[in-house]
Amino acid sequence: MCLSIPARIESINGDMAIVSIGGVEYNAGLQMVENVSIGDYVLLHTGFAIQKISEEEAEETLKLFSEFEDLNKQLDEEEKNSGQRII
Repeated sequence: MCLSIPARIESINGDMAIVSIGGVEYNAGLQMVENVSIGDYVLLHTGFAIQKISEEEAEETLKLFSEFEDLNKQLDEEEKNSGQRII
């Protein structure tokens, strides 16, 4: 299974970009995408932009990731309080 994360392009230098995910910046190869500009959103996978996406799609995906993180924290707390491992 592959996991890609929405990232916003902050700067471009040739076929490399600086992208931002939640305020943290990463280097990203742009070799697999075309027609991207500063401010665009891409899906980032293992250091490469693999697809250009809309801002709306990026925001919705990041919202879902946040909801999963909140659920995971809740499950961890329930597991800690009950002394049982929840799978």
